[in-house]
Amino acid sequence: MHSRFGLNIGFDVYDDRFGETRAPTEFVMPERPASAVVPLAREWIGARADAQPARGAPRGPAPWFVWVHLFDPHAPYRPPAPFDAEYAGRPYYGEVAATDAALAPLLDDVRASSRPTLVIVTGDHGESLGEHGEATHGLFAYESTLRIPLIVAEVGGDARRTTEATAAGELSHAAARHVDILPTIFEAIGQPVPPNLPGRSLLRAAERRSTEATTSYFEAMAGMLNRGWAPLSGVLAARGKYIDLPIAERYDLAADPAETQNLFGHAAEQDRTLAAALRDFHAPLPGERRGETHDTAAQLQALGYVSGSAPVKAKYTDADDPKRLVDIDAAVHAAVEAFSSGRAADAVRLYEQVIARRPDMAIAYRHLAFVEWERGNASGALAVLERAVSAGVTSEGVVTQLAEYLAESGQPARSIALVEPIAANTAVDPDTLNALGIAYARAGRAADATRTFERVLQVNPESSIPLENLGILALEHGRVDQARGYFERAVQADPRSSRAHADLGVVALKGGDREAAIAEWRQAVQLDPTNYDALYNLATTMARGGRASEARPLLEQFLRTAPRAFYARDLAEIASLLKSLPEKPR
Repeated sequence: MHSRFGLNIGFDVYDDRFGETRAPTEFVMPERPASAVVPLAREWIGARADAQPARGAPRGPAPWFVWVHLFDPHAPYRPPAPFDAEYAGRPYYGEVAATDAALAPLLDDVRASSRPTLVIVTGDHGESLGEHGEATHGLFAYESTLRIPLIVAEVGGDARRTTEATAAGELSHAAARHVDILPTIFEAIGQPVPPNLPGRSLLRAAERRSTEATTSYFEAMAGMLNRGWAPLSGVLAARGKYIDLPIAERYDLAADPAETQNLFGHAAEQDRTLAAALRDFHAPLPGERRGETHDTAAQLQALGYVSGSAPVKAKYTDADDPKRLVDIDAAVHAAVEAFSSGRAADAVRLYEQVIARRPDMAIAYRHLAFVEWERGNASGALAVLERAVSAGVTSEGVVTQLAEYLAESGQPARSIALVEPIAANTAVDPDTLNALGIAYARAGRAADATRTFERVLQVNPESSIPLENLGILALEHGRVDQARGYFERAVQADPRSSRAHADLGVVALKGGDREAAIAEWRQAVQLDPTNYDALYNLATTMARGGRASEARPLLEQFLRTAPRAFYARDLAEIASLLKSLPEKPR
C-alpha cells in the first residue's frame, strides 16, 4: 500500500505512515492497527464537514471519498485484548472481531450524518486457515481465499428512515468482482460509467438477480515471484472453475464447493472451454524480477561468486507446482512463527531443511541469514548469504542483505563492491541504495553516503530510514542542529520508528536535556524492545543519574536480551554497573 508504488495518485491526503521494517520480505510486515487508522479517517472526514464551501460552489459540505485500508487480519494472528481471550484458539477470528470493533465509530459517524454516504466494504482475499494445506493466502486460489465479502450500503441521510422491511437488505448470489466496484460508485454518484471501464454497476436490480454466467479471471503469483514456483492463473465461469498449473485443476463448484474432486481430464470438452476462456483474457505474467546486469555479474564473478540468477523457466514442471511444494510453504510459516516465539534454533533447522529441498529459494536464505544475525551469529549470517550467492541465487534482495551485513561487520569495501554496480541501475530498489550509503559511511566516505541517502529520499520521500541515516551522518560530524532536523522529519514520516526516537534522545543529551533524552529512549524501547542501543542509553543514563530503582530492571533486561556477539563490552559494563547499585530494598 506504499505511495511509492503509485497508489497515492488522485488523493489529496494519502497517509501511509504504517512504519518500515528492516527485515526480509514476509518475515515482519510493518502494520498500523485499525484502532490507529480509523481515528485518522474520522478526523479527516470531520474536517471536511466543518470546511466552508469555495466561492461559487453549492452550499453545504463538499462530497468526499475515503479509502480506509485495514491490515489487521493477517498472520501472525495476535488479536488485542479483550479479543485475544474471547477468541482463544481462534486468533484469526479475534483479529477480524477487533477490526470490526475499530470500524464501529466510523460507521456510527456516517450513520448519524444528515447526508447519505455510500459505504462499500470488501476484502482483497480470504484466508485458507489450513484448507488444502495452505496456512494463510497467496499460494493457491481456492474459494477459501477467492470468496470475499462485498457489502454495498447507503447509510445516513434519508437512509436513516429505512423501514423494517428493507433494513435487512438484499443478498445476491450473482457473481460480483472487484472490477464492478468502480462502475457501481460512478452510477451511485450520478456520473456516466466510461464505456471502456471493465466491470458493471451492481446498483441495478437486474444485475444483482441475474443468472447469466459471468467469467472472472484470477491469479496467485506470490509463489512465482517470491519462491520461483509455477505461476497460477485461472477462470470462473458460472459454477465451473479452471486453474492453470503444471498439474491443472477443474472443479464443479455447484456439486463440490469445497473443491475436493479435481475433474480435469474427465471431460475434455469442458477442459478446453475453460482453458480457452482463460486465454481470452490475454493476461501477461508479472514482469520478470531483475537479475543482475552484465557489469554486476562480472563484479560478482571477480569477487569469487558464481554469476547468474535462476532464469524464468520456459516451462514449469510438476515439481514446480505449488501443490507439490505446499509443505515447504508451511515450513516457512512455521519458521517465522518459531523465531517470533523465541525459538531461533527451531527456525534455523526449518530453513536449512527448506534450502536442502529448494536450493534456489532466495527467501529461505534471506530469512535464515536474518535469524542468524538477530541472534548474534554475524559470521553465520554472512556464510548463509555467501552460500546463496555462490549457488547462483543472486537476486537484488540477497546481494543487498549480504552487503548490509558486510558493512555492519567491518567490511565496507566488500559491501561497496557488491552493491555499487546494482546502484547504477536507475530502477534500483531503495533498500539497495540504503545499504550502499551505510557502506560508504562505514568506509569514511561521508560525501558519497550523503549523496546516496539523498537519492533514496528522491525515490521514496516518505521513508524515515534515509532521514535517520542522514541524521546519524550529521551527528557524527558534529552538526547537532542539522541532525535534530533529520530525526524530527524521520519521526514525522514514521512516528513508530524506534531508531528515530533513540537518535533524538542522543541529540537531547548532547544539548544538556537529560529528561528529554530519557523520554525519547523510553519511547524507543517501548516501540522496539530489541533496540539495544536505546536500552543501553536509557538504563545507564538513569543509573548514573541517581535513579537506581528505575534503572535496575532496564539493566537486567539488557543483560538478559542483548546479543553477546554485538554487545560483549557493553554487557560487561552493565554487569559491573549493576553490582555498584545500592541493594534492592527487601
